[in-house]
Amino acid sequence: MSLAISSPHRTRGERVGQVMRMVIYCTAPGMATLMAFFGWGSLFQVWLCILACVVGEAVVLSLRGRDPRHELKDCSAILTGLLLGLCLPPYAPWWIAISGSLFAIVVAKQLYGGLGMNPFNPAMVGYVFLLISFPIAMTSWTPPLALSATPPGLIDSIMLIATGNTWDGQSLQTLRAGIDGFTMATPLDHLRTDIAQGQMISEVVNQQVFGAFAGFGWEWVNLAFLIGGGVLLQQKIISWHIPIGLLTGLFGSALIFYVWNPDVYASPMFHLLTGGSMLGAFFIATDPVTACTSARGRWYYGLGIGVLVYVIRTFGGYPDAIAFAVLLLNLAAPTIDHYTVPRAYGQPSRKILAPVPSGTAPRSTADSATASRTQNKDPAS
Repeated sequence: MSLAISSPHRTRGERVGQVMRMVIYCTAPGMATLMAFFGWGSLFQVWLCILACVVGEAVVLSLRGRDPRHELKDCSAILTGLLLGLCLPPYAPWWIAISGSLFAIVVAKQLYGGLGMNPFNPAMVGYVFLLISFPIAMTSWTPPLALSATPPGLIDSIMLIATGNTWDGQSLQTLRAGIDGFTMATPLDHLRTDIAQGQMISEVVNQQVFGAFAGFGWEWVNLAFLIGGGVLLQQKIISWHIPIGLLTGLFGSALIFYVWNPDVYASPMFHLLTGGSMLGAFFIATDPVTACTSARGRWYYGLGIGVLVYVIRTFGGYPDAIAFAVLLLNLAAPTIDHYTVPRAYGQPSRKILAPVPSGTAPRSTADSATASRTQNKDPAS
């Protein structure tokens, strides 16, 4: 299946499987950094999610009378599992990864018709399903290995995910205690909780879970995903509009509130380098099926996600907000495309209607292009 992108059409001739594999390869720096700071758990979560996504898609395709051996070659199920696994806490129970992956593949992808037909990002639908259904398990991150009183090894990581306890009987709650004996949380959790209790930013960021600019370890994880995203841009797998728009929206929103009151609102650098900012900007929001297709529309789409991420992180009920922001802008993508259709060469601007023959209903160029968008929608997901 050839990768079709709305006009002007690309001529490089990549196939869907090639694009998906390139995206998968570019997550390697972020994946390796995540493991270096948070242990083996992330690797096992990714492996469980990929396995569940591939098996789930094969079963559904078989039930639909289609050949799974052919359909699975596009690697879209592997990418969905990979992105979902990277978002999960490293030592979440095994059934969290399995249930979230099956929900993403079966409900968010195959029930809409499969590859290229889904209106929402499947990995983010699976993540939101888990976050709403199992909030405690989904927010139980362990501290970075350097701050952990008892950092789990390879065997303990497997035991924690499979049984909830290490080989010598320590529970996940015990491992969540840092070297100072206090229960650890993510930097975004800490920030929200401590600010709500009346502390100032200068007091909050002195805790050990914070690094020089953002969360301890999270800074390097985000920089690693930034490197992978840079490769995707260099290879022209993605365009710059969505990631730069997202980061600009997040940075600009954080800057306004930070200048207004730096004692209450975190710095723009904190928001860029903590949580899933870079993973979301380069690997999640750029899904070609669920994002906007016009260049100007992609910019607005990314900008809107960035602003929403800041609003939900700062004023909403969930500490990280990439998944909610992406799904909400997935809803708005068709409308954004409708109003950002580029002017066709030789045609008047969309505000000027073409001469209408007598007895014919007027139709703007935007309406024509919106219909074209529907017909030429990118099949990759």
